[in-house]
Amino acid sequence: MNRLIVMVIGCAAVAASLTAQTPKYGVTVKAEKNVDFAKFKTYSWTQGQPSPDKTIDGQVVAAVDREMSALGMTKAASGTGDVMVAYYSLSRTDVNLKAKPDAAGALPQYPVGTLMVTLLEPGTRRRLLQLRIDKPISGSRDELEGVIGGAVAELFAKYPTRAQK
Repeated sequence: MNRLIVMVIGCAAVAASLTAQTPKYGVTVKAEKNVDFAKFKTYSWTQGQPSPDKTIDGQVVAAVDREMSALGMTKAASGTGDVMVAYYSLSRTDVNLKAKPDAAGALPQYPVGTLMVTLLEPGTRRRLLQLRIDKPISGSRDELEGVIGGAVAELFAKYPTRAQK
């Protein structure tokens, strides 16, 4: 009887760990409480972890600039704005553990991109807002600008002043 209980608990633990490893795709938002995001009118860029690919870096910056403009913010002409903006990007390969292996025994793999845009308080660099998207990447290199623009638009759709509406 004790052996059965141990086996059931062991199976439950394995199932829980597999469930915990299931990647979650989509947008996550972490915003500081008691911050009036509507008061921000200007922004300036600061160093994050940009894409090493200069073309992708330029596309991300342009897409974020468009979204910041759509929020009514302008890039500070000189000095530091009301907030500082940084972005962080990385790519990884996810493996579908639930799929059947191919003839060689390999499980399906697919590329996933992570993009995080943060708004920081000037001076202290305290994180006021973190917008993050994890998304499978598909399509050709020519389609990448549209994918990046769409991902950034998804992020900013969750901006606190938009989410309240």
